[in-house]
Amino acid sequence: MPRFVVLRHDSPRGLHWDLMLETGAVLATWALAEEPRPGRTCPAEELANHRLAYLDYEGPISAGRGHVTRWDEGLYTTHEQGPTQLALAMSGARLQGRVTLTRSAEESAAWQFCWEGE
Repeated sequence: MPRFVVLRHDSPRGLHWDLMLETGAVLATWALAEEPRPGRTCPAEELANHRLAYLDYEGPISAGRGHVTRWDEGLYTTHEQGPTQLALAMSGARLQGRVTLTRSAEESAAWQFCWEGE
């Protein structure tokens, strides 16, 4: 199963949580506006793919882009994947159960993150 990580990212643009999903040789990444909580939906911005090194990294980000600390990590499976929705089953220390990412409009970077819980 592929791995995931959620990093608490204190950056110049503000505090957010980076959800990173291992997808082959890269990490598909979203910046979550809030700390993940079961039963809550929050805005998520799709970011450029990141390097796999972030699966295991904590510390300062180069070029003054802030600092990351691991909030959670684990394994995930994909249940549904399309241009406007991604449904996952998460198995982390904190993030357990079904997560959905829903794009507001096709080709948009704006998504909604919902952790439904177990």
